[in-house]
Amino acid sequence: MSEVQAMQTRLVGDIAAAADLDALEALRVAALGKAGSVTALLKTLGSLSPEERQSRGPEIQGLREAVTAAIATRKAALDAAALDVKLAAEAIDMSLPADATPRGSVHPVSQVMDELAEIFADMGFAVATGPEIEDDWRNFTALNIPETHPARAMHDTFYFPDKDAEGRAMLLRTHTSPVQIRTMMSEEPPIRIIAPGRVYRSDSDATHTPMFHQVEGLVIDRGIHMGHLKWTLETFLKAYFERDDIVLRLRPSYFPFTEPSAEVDVGYKQEKGRRIVGGSGDDEGHAWMELLGSGMVNRHVIANCGLDPDEWQGFAFGVGVDRLAMLKYGMDDLRAFFDGDLRWLAHYGFNALSVPTLSGGISA
Repeated sequence: MSEVQAMQTRLVGDIAAAADLDALEALRVAALGKAGSVTALLKTLGSLSPEERQSRGPEIQGLREAVTAAIATRKAALDAAALDVKLAAEAIDMSLPADATPRGSVHPVSQVMDELAEIFADMGFAVATGPEIEDDWRNFTALNIPETHPARAMHDTFYFPDKDAEGRAMLLRTHTSPVQIRTMMSEEPPIRIIAPGRVYRSDSDATHTPMFHQVEGLVIDRGIHMGHLKWTLETFLKAYFERDDIVLRLRPSYFPFTEPSAEVDVGYKQEKGRRIVGGSGDDEGHAWMELLGSGMVNRHVIANCGLDPDEWQGFAFGVGVDRLAMLKYGMDDLRAFFDGDLRWLAHYGFNALSVPTLSGGISA
């Protein structure tokens, strides 16, 4: 056996017997390091004659390859053994829940929108939508709002500098009432719709924002009167707040698009700094709170949409979606709805996989 073969047998044996990774690393350095025994043999090749280099070169190169392969094999075996020891020492409880991962939530406004659609669907209402950029005629004129009405003032309404092809002023809609106009002009009565959506007014404080959400309702049919309106609103609010003790008070008011018009108040009480809707405002410890506006659709509005007001009557109402969310879910600042604060959303948002529903429906 040559000197190189003897060295290979010894080194491979030592490597195979290495007890741990530290011992294996020491053997690697001793053999293949800068001052290693195999490295020293490789350096001798340069001083050999061509004939000697041709005979000894393959043998020395074979030694390096065998040692390198033996180190890799032993290292893999030691790594596997260390992993087995670690796994045997650790206990994994597969019944524990997985770590929480970031996830989104349903915004309270979206949740309330879904609740409203569900409630009114049970009462036979369809959901109607329209553009948020409207013309002056549908937003004001068709709704019996004359040019001198304060709602047309620049401090209330966001107008665009350019007019449409027919010369009408364009604006961000101030309510979803234009959807009512579009529906009456495009569909034959009877009509039962709600019109939820974003609206815009130049106002900003704890209970007002330049953009907010509104839902309006419209019924057009024969023989409609205020009794139908009151029943609809009572049924809606009882289902939304999930209480049977909702008491309404209708106060005479004025809206240019309804006649007669009524502000609708609900009874509530203050409890732990939060308004709890329910009971009569005349009860001890209770008060009245204005919640929405309503009334019978003005004859001029019905006529402006091409319908005969002597044949068709109807009622309409409107309420802020954001305000409904604040009342039901205990929020006190409307501006927080649109700040995008993830802490607020995590607190008030709804789990998309387990949002509360009103699947019980409307009780007869």
